[in-house]
Amino acid sequence: MKFPMVVMAGAFCGATAGAHAQGPLPNPSRTPGAINPAVTQESIGETICVRGWTRTVRPPEEFTYQMKRWQLREWRYENRRLRDYEEDHLVPLALGGAPHDARNLWPEPRISPDGWGADRKDELEAALSRLVCSGQLPLAAAQAAIATDWIAAYRRYVAPAP
Repeated sequence: MKFPMVVMAGAFCGATAGAHAQGPLPNPSRTPGAINPAVTQESIGETICVRGWTRTVRPPEEFTYQMKRWQLREWRYENRRLRDYEEDHLVPLALGGAPHDARNLWPEPRISPDGWGADRKDELEAALSRLVCSGQLPLAAAQAAIATDWIAAYRRYVAPAP
């Protein structure tokens, strides 16, 4: 399997100040985020807001496993223990993130010394999904918030600290 395998989709170009390759935020030049063009504000009632929809677009485990291995090696992560990372979609599938686009995937640390690990991002994803599907937050605003700086988005939409 060769990487990066990129499927054309909309990408975010917003930079994230202080992003670190192995920190809780992805390097924005490698992982700016990308969206699935099939998911729009008008289509959320038939896509992301339908229970179980993300299962229909989620990449196979083998794909994300190989992508994680490739990224850890190519990006020269100091810690290359696969179990310490979750290959994560910066813009989650539940918010219309591009499933197979390398610009939307990165090895996210499962645990971070400052508490901003994968579980916190999962909490944010759930909160934003509820807000979008209830009509309280536009899809594009949720996508931009999480792609630009998911920690700042967590502080705004979930809680000030993990």
